[in-house]
Amino acid sequence: MKVLMNEPSQVRALLSICSVLLLLLECFLVAAEDPYRFFDWSITYGDIYPLGVKQQGILINGQFPGPDIYSVTNDNLIINVHNNLPEPFLLSWSGVQQRRNSYEDGVYGTTCPIPPGKNFTYTLQVKDQIGSFFYFPSLAFHKAAGGFGGIKILSRPRIPVPFPDPADDFTLLIGDWYQINHNKLKGVLDFGHRLPFPQGVLINGRAKGTTFTVEQGKTYGLRISNVGLQNTLNFRIQGHDMQLVEVEGTHTIQTTYSSLDVHVGQSYSVLITANQAPKDYYIAVSTRFTNKVLTSTAILHYSNSQQPVSGPIPGGPTTQIDWSIKQARSIRTNLTASGPRPNPQGSYHYGLISISRTIKLESSADQVNGKQRYAVNSVSFKPADTPLKLADSFKIGGVFQVGSIPDTPSGKPMYLDTSVMGADFRAFVEIVFQNHESIIQSWHIDGYSFWVVGMDGGEWTPNSRSQYNLRDAVSRCTTQVYPKSWTAIYMALDNVGMWNVRSEFWARQYLGQQFYMRVYSPVESIRDEYPIPKNALLCGKAAGRTTRSL
Repeated sequence: MKVLMNEPSQVRALLSICSVLLLLLECFLVAAEDPYRFFDWSITYGDIYPLGVKQQGILINGQFPGPDIYSVTNDNLIINVHNNLPEPFLLSWSGVQQRRNSYEDGVYGTTCPIPPGKNFTYTLQVKDQIGSFFYFPSLAFHKAAGGFGGIKILSRPRIPVPFPDPADDFTLLIGDWYQINHNKLKGVLDFGHRLPFPQGVLINGRAKGTTFTVEQGKTYGLRISNVGLQNTLNFRIQGHDMQLVEVEGTHTIQTTYSSLDVHVGQSYSVLITANQAPKDYYIAVSTRFTNKVLTSTAILHYSNSQQPVSGPIPGGPTTQIDWSIKQARSIRTNLTASGPRPNPQGSYHYGLISISRTIKLESSADQVNGKQRYAVNSVSFKPADTPLKLADSFKIGGVFQVGSIPDTPSGKPMYLDTSVMGADFRAFVEIVFQNHESIIQSWHIDGYSFWVVGMDGGEWTPNSRSQYNLRDAVSRCTTQVYPKSWTAIYMALDNVGMWNVRSEFWARQYLGQQFYMRVYSPVESIRDEYPIPKNALLCGKAAGRTTRSL
Protein backbone atom coordinates (compact mmCIF):
# COMPACT_ATOMS: atom_id res chain seq x y z
CA MET A 1 0.00 0.00 0.00
CA LYS A 2 2.89 2.35 0.81
CA VAL A 3 4.35 1.75 -2.64
CA LEU A 4 1.07 2.74 -4.28
CA MET A 5 0.72 5.82 -2.13
CA ASN A 6 4.17 6.90 -3.24
CA GLU A 7 3.45 6.32 -6.92
CA PRO A 8 0.73 8.74 -8.18
CA SER A 9 0.71 7.17 -11.66
CA GLN A 10 -0.13 3.77 -10.19
CA VAL A 11 -2.83 5.31 -8.01
CA ARG A 12 -4.38 6.99 -11.02
CA ALA A 13 -4.25 3.75 -12.97
CA LEU A 14 -5.87 1.84 -10.13
CA LEU A 15 -8.61 4.46 -9.75
CA SER A 16 -9.19 4.37 -13.50
CA ILE A 17 -9.58 0.59 -13.44
CA CYS A 18 -11.98 0.84 -10.46
CA SER A 19 -14.03 3.48 -12.27
CA VAL A 20 -14.34 1.25 -15.33
CA LEU A 21 -15.34 -1.71 -13.19
CA LEU A 22 -17.95 0.35 -11.35
CA LEU A 23 -19.29 1.67 -14.66
CA LEU A 24 -19.51 -1.85 -16.06
CA LEU A 25 -21.26 -3.02 -12.89
CA GLU A 26 -23.71 -0.12 -13.09
CA CYS A 27 -24.40 -0.84 -16.75
CA PHE A 28 -24.96 -4.49 -15.94
CA LEU A 29 -27.39 -3.65 -13.17
CA VAL A 30 -29.30 -1.18 -15.35
CA ALA A 31 -29.41 -3.65 -18.23
CA ALA A 32 -30.55 -6.42 -15.93
CA GLU A 33 -33.24 -4.37 -14.18
CA ASP A 34 -36.83 -5.20 -15.05
CA PRO A 35 -38.96 -2.60 -16.87
CA TYR A 36 -40.89 0.12 -15.06
CA ARG A 37 -44.45 1.18 -15.76
CA PHE A 38 -45.75 4.41 -14.27
CA PHE A 39 -49.34 5.26 -13.32
CA ASP A 40 -50.71 8.50 -11.88
CA TRP A 41 -54.21 8.18 -10.44
CA SER A 42 -56.61 10.71 -8.97
CA ILE A 43 -59.26 9.25 -6.64
CA THR A 44 -62.49 11.27 -6.56
CA TYR A 45 -66.19 10.92 -5.95
CA GLY A 46 -68.45 11.36 -8.96
CA ASP A 47 -71.93 10.64 -10.26
CA ILE A 48 -72.44 7.16 -11.71
CA TYR A 49 -75.56 5.42 -13.06
CA PRO A 50 -74.84 1.67 -12.88
CA LEU A 51 -78.50 0.71 -12.33
CA GLY A 52 -79.94 3.68 -14.23
CA VAL A 53 -80.25 5.86 -11.12
CA LYS A 54 -77.67 8.47 -10.08
CA GLN A 55 -75.52 7.56 -7.12
CA GLN A 56 -72.13 8.47 -5.69
CA GLY A 57 -69.24 6.37 -6.96
CA ILE A 58 -65.47 6.27 -6.56
CA LEU A 59 -63.71 7.22 -9.78
CA ILE A 60 -60.08 6.76 -10.80
CA ASN A 61 -59.01 9.46 -13.25
CA GLY A 62 -62.72 10.03 -13.82
CA GLN A 63 -63.38 6.39 -14.73
CA PHE A 64 -65.77 3.82 -13.26
CA PRO A 65 -64.56 1.08 -13.18
CA GLY A 66 -60.95 2.21 -12.95
CA PRO A 67 -58.34 1.76 -15.71
CA ASP A 68 -56.73 -1.60 -16.40
CA ILE A 69 -53.18 -2.20 -15.24
CA TYR A 70 -51.29 -3.76 -18.15
CA SER A 71 -47.99 -5.44 -17.27
CA VAL A 72 -45.58 -8.25 -18.06
CA THR A 73 -43.99 -10.74 -15.66
CA ASN A 74 -41.44 -9.06 -13.35
CA ASP A 75 -42.45 -5.51 -14.33
CA ASN A 76 -42.10 -2.83 -11.67
CA LEU A 77 -45.33 -0.88 -11.25
CA ILE A 78 -45.05 2.64 -9.85
CA ILE A 79 -48.58 3.78 -9.00
CA ASN A 80 -48.96 7.29 -7.58
CA VAL A 81 -52.37 7.52 -5.89
CA HIS A 82 -53.77 10.98 -5.08
CA ASN A 83 -56.56 10.75 -2.52
CA ASN A 84 -59.05 13.49 -3.33
CA LEU A 85 -61.77 11.98 -1.15
CA PRO A 86 -62.72 13.66 2.14
CA GLU A 87 -61.68 10.53 4.07
CA PRO A 88 -58.70 8.14 4.21
CA PHE A 89 -58.29 5.69 1.33
CA LEU A 90 -56.28 2.59 0.40
CA LEU A 91 -56.00 0.37 -2.66
CA SER A 92 -55.13 -3.32 -2.45
CA TRP A 93 -54.00 -5.59 -5.27
CA SER A 94 -55.86 -8.90 -5.14
CA GLY A 95 -53.60 -11.74 -6.29
CA VAL A 96 -50.40 -9.67 -6.63
CA GLN A 97 -48.09 -11.51 -4.26
CA GLN A 98 -45.90 -8.57 -3.18
CA ARG A 99 -42.91 -10.89 -2.85
CA ARG A 100 -40.93 -9.98 0.33
CA ASN A 101 -42.87 -6.70 0.45
CA SER A 102 -46.11 -6.89 2.45
CA TYR A 103 -45.72 -3.15 3.24
CA GLU A 104 -47.21 -2.47 -0.22
CA ASP A 105 -50.20 -4.79 0.17
CA GLY A 106 -52.63 -1.94 0.73
CA VAL A 107 -54.74 -3.36 3.56
CA TYR A 108 -54.98 -1.68 6.95
CA GLY A 109 -52.91 -4.36 8.68
CA THR A 110 -49.90 -3.50 6.51
CA THR A 111 -50.27 0.02 5.14
CA CYS A 112 -51.28 3.36 6.66
CA PRO A 113 -54.28 4.94 4.91
CA ILE A 114 -53.65 7.80 2.50
CA PRO A 115 -54.98 10.94 4.25
CA PRO A 116 -57.45 13.21 2.42
CA GLY A 117 -55.67 15.54 0.04
CA LYS A 118 -52.42 13.53 0.15
CA ASN A 119 -50.80 10.99 -2.12
CA PHE A 120 -48.88 7.76 -1.78
CA THR A 121 -46.79 5.99 -4.39
CA TYR A 122 -47.09 2.21 -4.40
CA THR A 123 -44.01 0.38 -5.68
CA LEU A 124 -45.05 -3.11 -6.75
CA GLN A 125 -43.30 -5.84 -8.69
CA VAL A 126 -45.31 -8.59 -10.36
CA LYS A 127 -42.46 -10.97 -9.60
CA ASP A 128 -42.69 -14.40 -11.24
CA GLN A 129 -46.42 -13.99 -11.93
CA ILE A 130 -48.77 -14.18 -14.91
CA GLY A 131 -52.52 -14.04 -15.13
CA SER A 132 -55.70 -12.08 -14.46
CA PHE A 133 -56.27 -10.23 -11.18
CA PHE A 134 -57.87 -7.00 -9.95
CA TYR A 135 -57.39 -4.10 -7.55
CA PHE A 136 -59.97 -2.63 -5.18
CA PRO A 137 -60.36 -0.15 -2.28
CA SER A 138 -59.84 -1.96 1.01
CA LEU A 139 -60.83 0.59 3.68
CA ALA A 140 -64.24 1.27 5.24
CA PHE A 141 -66.90 0.06 2.80
CA HIS A 142 -65.43 1.82 -0.26
CA LYS A 143 -65.58 -1.37 -2.31
CA ALA A 144 -69.37 -0.86 -2.55
CA ALA A 145 -68.75 2.45 -4.36
CA GLY A 146 -66.31 1.35 -7.07
CA GLY A 147 -62.61 2.14 -7.22
CA PHE A 148 -61.81 -1.28 -8.70
CA GLY A 149 -60.16 -2.31 -11.96
CA GLY A 150 -58.45 -5.17 -13.76
CA ILE A 151 -54.82 -6.29 -13.63
CA LYS A 152 -53.32 -8.10 -16.64
CA ILE A 153 -49.92 -9.78 -16.23
CA LEU A 154 -48.69 -11.19 -19.53
CA SER A 155 -45.90 -13.74 -19.94
CA ARG A 156 -42.49 -12.57 -21.10
CA PRO A 157 -42.00 -13.07 -24.85
CA ARG A 158 -39.47 -15.89 -24.37
CA ILE A 159 -41.86 -17.93 -22.20
CA PRO A 160 -44.20 -20.09 -24.30
CA VAL A 161 -47.92 -19.76 -23.61
CA PRO A 162 -50.03 -22.92 -24.13
CA PHE A 163 -52.44 -21.29 -26.62
CA PRO A 164 -52.14 -18.97 -29.64
CA ASP A 165 -52.27 -15.24 -28.99
CA PRO A 166 -55.90 -14.10 -29.13
CA ALA A 167 -56.90 -11.34 -31.53
CA ASP A 168 -57.63 -9.19 -28.49
CA ASP A 169 -58.55 -9.62 -24.85
CA PHE A 170 -61.19 -7.92 -22.75
CA THR A 171 -61.50 -7.33 -19.02
CA LEU A 172 -64.93 -8.17 -17.58
CA LEU A 173 -65.44 -7.01 -14.01
CA ILE A 174 -68.63 -8.58 -12.72
CA GLY A 175 -70.21 -8.21 -9.31
CA ASP A 176 -73.36 -7.67 -7.29
CA TRP A 177 -74.26 -4.05 -6.61
CA TYR A 178 -76.23 -1.89 -4.19
CA GLN A 179 -78.13 1.22 -5.20
CA ILE A 180 -77.67 2.29 -1.56
CA ASN A 181 -74.81 4.70 -0.81
CA HIS A 182 -71.75 2.91 0.55
CA ASN A 183 -71.69 5.11 3.68
CA LYS A 184 -75.24 4.07 4.50
CA LEU A 185 -74.28 0.42 4.01
CA LYS A 186 -71.34 0.94 6.35
CA GLY A 187 -73.70 2.54 8.86
CA VAL A 188 -75.97 -0.50 8.74
CA LEU A 189 -73.00 -2.70 9.65
CA ASP A 190 -71.70 -0.29 12.29
CA PHE A 191 -75.08 -0.40 14.01
CA GLY A 192 -74.82 -4.17 14.18
CA HIS A 193 -77.25 -5.19 11.43
CA ARG A 194 -76.93 -7.38 8.35
CA LEU A 195 -77.03 -5.96 4.85
CA PRO A 196 -80.10 -6.38 2.64
CA PHE A 197 -79.99 -8.31 -0.62
CA PRO A 198 -78.22 -6.40 -3.44
CA GLN A 199 -80.28 -4.56 -6.06
CA GLY A 200 -78.43 -5.65 -9.17
CA VAL A 201 -75.45 -7.18 -10.96
CA LEU A 202 -72.95 -5.19 -13.02
CA ILE A 203 -70.72 -5.98 -15.98
CA ASN A 204 -67.97 -3.36 -16.23
CA GLY A 205 -70.01 -0.90 -14.19
CA ARG A 206 -73.31 -1.30 -16.02
CA ALA A 207 -76.35 -3.55 -15.57
CA LYS A 208 -76.90 -3.63 -19.34
CA GLY A 209 -75.61 -2.12 -22.55
CA THR A 210 -71.88 -2.90 -22.35
CA THR A 211 -70.73 -4.09 -25.79
CA PHE A 212 -67.70 -6.13 -26.85
CA THR A 213 -66.98 -6.14 -30.60
CA VAL A 214 -65.37 -9.16 -32.28
CA GLU A 215 -64.57 -10.18 -35.84
CA GLN A 216 -66.04 -13.37 -37.21
CA GLY A 217 -63.66 -16.33 -37.19
CA LYS A 218 -61.21 -14.86 -34.65
CA THR A 219 -60.51 -15.99 -31.09
CA TYR A 220 -60.59 -13.61 -28.13
CA GLY A 221 -59.54 -13.72 -24.51
CA LEU A 222 -61.86 -12.71 -21.68
CA ARG A 223 -60.46 -11.89 -18.23
CA ILE A 224 -63.36 -12.34 -15.82
CA SER A 225 -63.13 -11.17 -12.19
CA ASN A 226 -65.88 -11.19 -9.57
CA VAL A 227 -65.31 -7.86 -7.79
CA GLY A 228 -68.66 -7.95 -5.97
CA LEU A 229 -69.49 -7.95 -2.29
CA GLN A 230 -71.00 -11.36 -1.57
CA ASN A 231 -72.61 -13.32 -4.41
CA THR A 232 -71.27 -16.11 -6.58
CA LEU A 233 -72.06 -15.30 -10.22
CA ASN A 234 -72.56 -17.57 -13.20
CA PHE A 235 -71.10 -16.32 -16.50
CA ARG A 236 -72.20 -17.47 -19.97
CA ILE A 237 -72.42 -16.30 -23.59
CA GLN A 238 -75.37 -17.07 -25.83
CA GLY A 239 -74.40 -19.64 -28.48
CA HIS A 240 -70.71 -19.75 -27.52
CA ASP A 241 -68.58 -22.11 -25.46
CA MET A 242 -65.63 -20.94 -23.36
CA GLN A 243 -62.24 -22.60 -23.13
CA LEU A 244 -60.68 -22.08 -19.71
CA VAL A 245 -56.94 -21.34 -19.97
CA GLU A 246 -55.87 -19.63 -16.72
CA VAL A 247 -57.01 -19.21 -13.12
CA GLU A 248 -55.34 -16.57 -10.91
CA GLY A 249 -51.87 -17.14 -12.28
CA THR A 250 -52.06 -20.84 -13.21
CA HIS A 251 -52.40 -22.22 -16.73
CA THR A 252 -55.18 -24.81 -16.59
CA ILE A 253 -56.16 -27.88 -18.52
CA GLN A 254 -58.11 -26.34 -21.39
CA THR A 255 -61.57 -27.63 -20.59
CA THR A 256 -64.58 -26.25 -22.45
CA TYR A 257 -67.54 -24.89 -20.48
CA SER A 258 -70.92 -23.51 -21.52
CA SER A 259 -71.09 -21.49 -18.30
CA LEU A 260 -68.72 -20.78 -15.44
CA ASP A 261 -69.28 -20.15 -11.73
CA VAL A 262 -67.10 -17.24 -10.57
CA HIS A 263 -67.08 -16.93 -6.78
CA VAL A 264 -66.47 -13.63 -4.99
CA GLY A 265 -62.87 -12.49 -5.39
CA GLN A 266 -62.00 -15.04 -8.08
CA SER A 267 -60.57 -14.44 -11.57
CA TYR A 268 -60.63 -16.60 -14.71
CA SER A 269 -59.23 -16.28 -18.24
CA VAL A 270 -61.16 -17.95 -21.06
CA LEU A 271 -60.97 -18.04 -24.84
CA ILE A 272 -64.00 -17.71 -27.09
CA THR A 273 -64.12 -18.04 -30.87
CA ALA A 274 -66.49 -15.89 -32.92
CA ASN A 275 -67.63 -18.87 -35.00
CA GLN A 276 -71.38 -18.30 -35.06
CA ALA A 277 -73.69 -16.50 -37.50
CA PRO A 278 -72.88 -12.77 -37.83
CA LYS A 279 -75.24 -11.16 -35.34
CA ASP A 280 -75.30 -9.99 -31.72
CA TYR A 281 -75.36 -12.35 -28.73
CA TYR A 282 -76.17 -11.99 -25.05
CA ILE A 283 -73.47 -12.15 -22.40
CA ALA A 284 -75.35 -13.11 -19.23
CA VAL A 285 -74.31 -12.94 -15.57
CA SER A 286 -76.63 -14.08 -12.77
CA THR A 287 -76.48 -14.76 -9.05
CA ARG A 288 -76.04 -18.31 -7.75
CA PHE A 289 -77.40 -19.95 -4.59
CA THR A 290 -79.95 -17.18 -4.04
CA ASN A 291 -83.73 -17.44 -3.79
CA LYS A 292 -84.12 -14.34 -5.93
CA VAL A 293 -81.98 -14.50 -9.06
CA LEU A 294 -80.48 -11.23 -10.31
CA THR A 295 -79.36 -11.18 -13.96
CA SER A 296 -77.39 -8.65 -15.98
CA THR A 297 -76.50 -8.68 -19.67
CA ALA A 298 -73.92 -7.29 -22.06
CA ILE A 299 -73.61 -7.72 -25.83
CA LEU A 300 -71.12 -9.75 -27.87
CA HIS A 301 -71.27 -7.83 -31.16
CA TYR A 302 -69.93 -9.30 -34.38
CA SER A 303 -68.40 -6.51 -36.48
CA ASN A 304 -70.35 -7.78 -39.52
CA SER A 305 -73.53 -8.30 -37.49
CA GLN A 306 -76.72 -8.49 -39.52
CA GLN A 307 -79.13 -8.86 -36.59
CA PRO A 308 -79.47 -7.28 -33.14
CA VAL A 309 -79.55 -9.45 -30.04
CA SER A 310 -82.64 -11.64 -29.94
CA GLY A 311 -84.21 -14.63 -28.26
CA PRO A 312 -84.35 -15.41 -24.56
CA ILE A 313 -81.42 -14.58 -22.30
CA PRO A 314 -79.52 -17.87 -21.89
CA GLY A 315 -80.35 -19.54 -18.61
CA GLY A 316 -77.81 -20.82 -16.15
CA PRO A 317 -77.68 -22.90 -12.99
CA THR A 318 -79.33 -21.36 -9.93
CA THR A 319 -79.11 -23.25 -6.63
CA GLN A 320 -77.48 -26.50 -7.77
CA ILE A 321 -74.49 -27.09 -5.48
CA ASP A 322 -73.45 -30.47 -6.90
CA TRP A 323 -73.17 -28.92 -10.37
CA SER A 324 -70.79 -26.26 -9.04
CA ILE A 325 -68.66 -28.73 -7.05
CA LYS A 326 -68.28 -30.93 -10.11
CA GLN A 327 -67.14 -27.95 -12.15
CA ALA A 328 -64.71 -26.84 -9.43
CA ARG A 329 -63.10 -30.28 -9.30
CA SER A 330 -62.65 -30.25 -13.09
CA ILE A 331 -60.44 -27.13 -12.94
CA ARG A 332 -56.89 -28.46 -12.81
CA THR A 333 -53.35 -27.34 -13.55
CA ASN A 334 -51.88 -27.79 -17.02
CA LEU A 335 -48.74 -29.74 -16.11
CA THR A 336 -47.24 -29.36 -19.59
CA ALA A 337 -47.35 -25.56 -19.62
CA SER A 338 -44.51 -23.25 -18.63
CA GLY A 339 -44.94 -20.95 -15.67
CA PRO A 340 -43.64 -17.38 -15.31
CA ARG A 341 -40.04 -18.67 -15.24
CA PRO A 342 -38.44 -21.04 -17.77
CA ASN A 343 -36.32 -22.83 -15.15
CA PRO A 344 -37.86 -22.51 -11.67
CA GLN A 345 -35.26 -22.78 -8.95
CA GLY A 346 -35.86 -25.45 -6.36
CA SER A 347 -38.59 -27.13 -8.39
CA TYR A 348 -40.73 -29.56 -6.44
CA HIS A 349 -44.14 -31.19 -6.56
CA TYR A 350 -46.60 -30.20 -3.86
CA GLY A 351 -47.96 -33.73 -3.51
CA LEU A 352 -44.58 -35.11 -2.40
CA ILE A 353 -43.89 -32.68 0.45
CA SER A 354 -44.59 -33.58 4.08
CA ILE A 355 -47.04 -31.31 5.85
CA SER A 356 -45.44 -29.55 8.81
CA ARG A 357 -48.65 -28.14 10.26
CA THR A 358 -52.43 -28.43 9.87
CA ILE A 359 -54.57 -25.33 10.43
CA LYS A 360 -58.34 -25.67 10.59
CA LEU A 361 -60.31 -22.44 10.15
CA GLU A 362 -63.98 -22.48 11.07
CA SER A 363 -66.27 -19.57 10.22
CA SER A 364 -69.14 -18.45 12.44
CA ALA A 365 -71.79 -15.75 12.75
CA ASP A 366 -73.09 -14.42 16.05
CA GLN A 367 -73.71 -11.30 18.06
CA VAL A 368 -71.21 -9.65 20.40
CA ASN A 369 -72.52 -6.93 22.71
CA GLY A 370 -75.79 -6.98 20.82
CA LYS A 371 -74.20 -6.35 17.41
CA GLN A 372 -73.74 -8.66 14.44
CA ARG A 373 -70.19 -10.01 14.12
CA TYR A 374 -68.40 -12.75 12.17
CA ALA A 375 -65.40 -14.76 13.30
CA VAL A 376 -62.70 -17.30 12.50
CA ASN A 377 -62.14 -19.93 15.21
CA SER A 378 -64.34 -17.80 17.53
CA VAL A 379 -62.13 -14.69 17.12
CA SER A 380 -63.73 -11.65 15.47
CA PHE A 381 -60.98 -9.38 14.19
CA LYS A 382 -60.67 -5.95 15.80
CA PRO A 383 -58.42 -3.48 13.92
CA ALA A 384 -55.55 -2.00 15.94
CA ASP A 385 -54.63 1.67 16.10
CA THR A 386 -51.44 0.96 14.15
CA PRO A 387 -50.91 -1.20 11.04
CA LEU A 388 -49.60 -4.52 12.30
CA LYS A 389 -46.72 -4.65 9.86
CA LEU A 390 -45.44 -1.27 11.03
CA ALA A 391 -45.75 -2.28 14.68
CA ASP A 392 -43.80 -5.44 13.88
CA SER A 393 -41.12 -3.57 11.94
CA PHE A 394 -40.57 -0.94 14.63
CA LYS A 395 -41.03 -3.52 17.42
CA ILE A 396 -43.86 -1.51 19.00
CA GLY A 397 -45.45 -3.47 21.84
CA GLY A 398 -49.10 -3.59 22.82
CA VAL A 399 -50.51 -3.52 19.26
CA PHE A 400 -51.00 -7.24 18.66
CA GLN A 401 -49.98 -10.59 20.05
CA VAL A 402 -48.77 -13.46 17.88
CA GLY A 403 -50.90 -16.53 18.59
CA SER A 404 -54.06 -14.57 19.40
CA ILE A 405 -56.00 -16.91 17.12
CA PRO A 406 -55.81 -20.70 17.59
CA ASP A 407 -54.89 -23.20 14.85
CA THR A 408 -58.15 -25.09 15.32
CA PRO A 409 -61.69 -24.21 16.46
CA SER A 410 -61.71 -23.55 20.19
CA GLY A 411 -65.42 -23.94 20.82
CA LYS A 412 -65.39 -20.69 22.81
CA PRO A 413 -68.11 -18.06 22.47
CA MET A 414 -67.25 -15.40 19.90
CA TYR A 415 -64.98 -12.61 21.15
CA LEU A 416 -63.09 -9.61 19.73
CA ASP A 417 -59.30 -9.48 19.34
CA THR A 418 -56.61 -8.29 16.94
CA SER A 419 -55.99 -11.82 15.73
CA VAL A 420 -52.53 -12.69 14.39
CA MET A 421 -51.36 -16.24 13.68
CA GLY A 422 -47.64 -16.94 13.73
CA ALA A 423 -46.11 -19.09 10.98
CA ASP A 424 -42.56 -20.16 10.17
CA PHE A 425 -40.88 -19.13 6.95
CA ARG A 426 -40.50 -22.07 4.55
CA ALA A 427 -42.97 -24.29 6.39
CA PHE A 428 -45.38 -26.33 4.26
CA VAL A 429 -48.88 -26.19 5.72
CA GLU A 430 -52.31 -27.68 5.23
CA ILE A 431 -55.23 -25.31 5.79
CA VAL A 432 -58.80 -26.56 6.05
CA PHE A 433 -61.67 -24.10 5.71
CA GLN A 434 -64.66 -25.58 7.54
CA ASN A 435 -68.11 -24.14 6.79
CA HIS A 436 -70.96 -25.25 9.06
CA GLU A 437 -73.25 -22.53 7.74
CA SER A 438 -75.87 -22.85 5.00
CA ILE A 439 -74.27 -20.26 2.69
CA ILE A 440 -71.40 -20.60 0.25
CA GLN A 441 -68.26 -18.78 1.33
CA SER A 442 -65.13 -17.47 -0.37
CA TRP A 443 -61.67 -17.12 1.22
CA HIS A 444 -58.58 -15.23 0.08
CA ILE A 445 -54.96 -15.19 1.32
CA ASP A 446 -52.78 -12.21 0.42
CA GLY A 447 -49.18 -12.79 -0.59
CA TYR A 448 -49.67 -16.35 -1.79
CA SER A 449 -51.02 -18.88 -4.21
CA PHE A 450 -52.07 -22.23 -2.80
CA TRP A 451 -53.12 -25.62 -4.13
CA VAL A 452 -56.82 -26.44 -3.69
CA VAL A 453 -56.37 -30.13 -2.97
CA GLY A 454 -59.87 -31.13 -1.88
CA MET A 455 -63.45 -30.11 -1.16
CA ASP A 456 -66.48 -32.04 0.00
CA GLY A 457 -69.58 -31.88 2.15
CA GLY A 458 -69.74 -32.48 5.89
CA GLU A 459 -67.02 -32.31 8.53
CA TRP A 460 -63.36 -32.58 7.53
CA THR A 461 -61.38 -35.34 9.27
CA PRO A 462 -57.85 -36.66 8.68
CA ASN A 463 -59.46 -39.45 6.65
CA SER A 464 -60.61 -36.79 4.17
CA ARG A 465 -57.04 -36.65 2.88
CA SER A 466 -57.63 -39.91 1.03
CA GLN A 467 -59.63 -37.99 -1.59
CA TYR A 468 -57.11 -35.15 -2.09
CA ASN A 469 -55.84 -34.37 -5.58
CA LEU A 470 -52.07 -34.59 -5.09
CA ARG A 471 -51.21 -34.52 -8.77
CA ASP A 472 -52.65 -31.53 -10.65
CA ALA A 473 -54.71 -29.43 -8.24
CA VAL A 474 -55.16 -25.84 -9.38
CA SER A 475 -53.03 -23.19 -7.67
CA ARG A 476 -54.84 -19.93 -6.93
CA CYS A 477 -55.32 -17.23 -4.25
CA THR A 478 -59.10 -17.40 -3.63
CA THR A 479 -61.18 -20.51 -3.00
CA GLN A 480 -64.84 -21.21 -2.37
CA VAL A 481 -66.23 -23.32 0.47
CA TYR A 482 -69.66 -24.79 -0.21
CA PRO A 483 -72.50 -24.79 2.36
CA LYS A 484 -71.98 -27.24 5.24
CA SER A 485 -68.76 -28.34 3.54
CA TRP A 486 -64.98 -28.05 3.70
CA THR A 487 -62.18 -27.05 1.38
CA ALA A 488 -58.54 -28.03 1.96
CA ILE A 489 -55.45 -26.28 0.59
CA TYR A 490 -51.69 -26.83 0.68
CA MET A 491 -49.45 -23.77 0.92
CA ALA A 492 -45.69 -23.26 0.94
CA LEU A 493 -44.89 -20.36 3.29
CA ASP A 494 -42.18 -18.88 1.10
CA ASN A 495 -43.07 -15.19 1.44
CA VAL A 496 -42.06 -13.41 4.64
CA GLY A 497 -44.45 -10.72 5.83
CA MET A 498 -47.78 -9.90 7.47
CA TRP A 499 -50.53 -11.33 5.28
CA ASN A 500 -54.30 -10.86 5.41
CA VAL A 501 -56.46 -14.01 5.46
CA ARG A 502 -60.07 -12.98 4.90
CA SER A 503 -63.58 -13.76 3.85
CA GLU A 504 -64.32 -12.22 0.47
CA PHE A 505 -67.89 -11.56 1.63
CA TRP A 506 -67.16 -7.93 2.32
CA ALA A 507 -69.67 -7.38 5.13
CA ARG A 508 -68.23 -10.42 6.92
CA GLN A 509 -64.69 -9.19 6.41
CA TYR A 510 -65.67 -5.75 7.72
CA LEU A 511 -67.31 -7.28 10.80
CA GLY A 512 -64.40 -9.48 11.78
CA GLN A 513 -64.09 -12.55 9.54
CA GLN A 514 -60.39 -12.07 8.87
CA PHE A 515 -57.00 -12.32 10.58
CA TYR A 516 -53.32 -11.83 9.76
CA MET A 517 -50.70 -14.51 9.25
CA ARG A 518 -47.23 -13.38 10.34
CA VAL A 519 -44.75 -15.41 8.28
CA TYR A 520 -41.50 -14.88 10.11
CA SER A 521 -37.82 -15.57 9.56
CA PRO A 522 -35.57 -15.14 12.63
CA VAL A 523 -32.66 -14.23 10.34
CA GLU A 524 -34.35 -10.90 9.51
CA SER A 525 -32.31 -10.62 6.31
CA ILE A 526 -33.06 -8.42 3.30
CA ARG A 527 -32.64 -11.62 1.33
CA ASP A 528 -35.97 -12.74 2.82
CA GLU A 529 -37.80 -9.42 3.19
CA TYR A 530 -37.28 -5.89 1.91
CA PRO A 531 -36.82 -3.13 4.49
CA ILE A 532 -39.68 -0.72 5.12
CA PRO A 533 -40.14 1.55 2.07
CA LYS A 534 -38.54 4.96 2.54
CA ASN A 535 -41.81 6.64 1.46
CA ALA A 536 -43.99 4.56 3.82
CA LEU A 537 -46.74 6.53 5.51
CA LEU A 538 -46.46 6.33 9.30
CA CYS A 539 -49.52 6.49 11.53
CA GLY A 540 -50.79 5.41 14.94
CA LYS A 541 -47.98 4.47 17.31
CA ALA A 542 -45.56 4.49 14.37
CA ALA A 543 -46.08 8.21 13.76
CA GLY A 544 -42.90 10.23 14.16
CA ARG A 545 -40.61 7.30 13.48
CA THR A 546 -38.17 7.29 10.57
CA THR A 547 -38.11 4.74 7.78
CA ARG A 548 -34.66 4.60 6.19
CA SER A 549 -32.27 6.93 4.43
CA LEU A 550 -31.76 4.80 1.32
